[in-house]
Amino acid sequence: MPYAQSSGARLYFEESGDGHPIIFAHEFGSDYRQWESQVRWFSRSYRCITFNARGYPPSDVPGDDSSYGQDRATDDIAAVLKHLGIDKAHVVGLSMGAFAALHFGLRYPERASCLVVAGCGSGAPKSERETFRKQCEATAERFLKEGSAPVARALGLGPTRIQLRNKDPRGWEEFVRHLGEHSPIGSALTLRNYQALRPSLYDLTPELARMTVPVLLIVGDEDDPCLDASVMLKQTIPRAGLWMVPRTGHAVNLEEPAAFNHAVQEFLSAVERGQWKPRDPQSLAGSGLIGSRTRS
Repeated sequence: MPYAQSSGARLYFEESGDGHPIIFAHEFGSDYRQWESQVRWFSRSYRCITFNARGYPPSDVPGDDSSYGQDRATDDIAAVLKHLGIDKAHVVGLSMGAFAALHFGLRYPERASCLVVAGCGSGAPKSERETFRKQCEATAERFLKEGSAPVARALGLGPTRIQLRNKDPRGWEEFVRHLGEHSPIGSALTLRNYQALRPSLYDLTPELARMTVPVLLIVGDEDDPCLDASVMLKQTIPRAGLWMVPRTGHAVNLEEPAAFNHAVQEFLSAVERGQWKPRDPQSLAGSGLIGSRTRS
């Protein structure tokens, strides 16, 4: 099996295709397999790399709290790229992977051609921080006491997951099965030390406002925990665009794979043509119908 060495963990990865690299970072409830529909499409034109986060076999499952966290997840993306000799890549992430992708753009901007940040924002609003932390702790305990399979089915019936079951029962069953195969220790330590402790996106607005990397934000319109944060990110990051997907929950790439691939393809094309530019300042005029000045 191919592994990349990161600090304190070996990371399993797969790659397919040739061209400019795209690295995909998965969400908490899934693993590298969630990107199959994307790899099958984008590997026709790009070098696609998927990997399992630490705590997700066949990647290593460290047993100590200090081996997990936001910085670890960000550095793991860099470690996989370094192992493969890749200086710069498009970075695509969903949920937990979206947080890692966003932080990668902040910490390694010279190594990110662009970022696709999908389903990002759970637990970010200040008013929800403590509730979110307690939910992470409680779910971590369930993983340790009950094992992954029972918790997987419960998570699969959550308010932002039921959309996948309604649209694609076969795909939903596969999602639940994959989650049920995860390490309960790895899942618990990830929840306790990454999700529960990561900084609020709202604390990062000064850094995000200075970010120069092109960003495509994607959120389902029924992914309630991520809606407000996605709008905030759009309003803060100068080169960000926001695509809101109708009647869609959290796992947007699984629910609407064709639409997801099309939107990301259009974004990558615009970036590669130099056409994904910062927001025009004249669009920030506020509520007025006519701006303070017009183009000559």
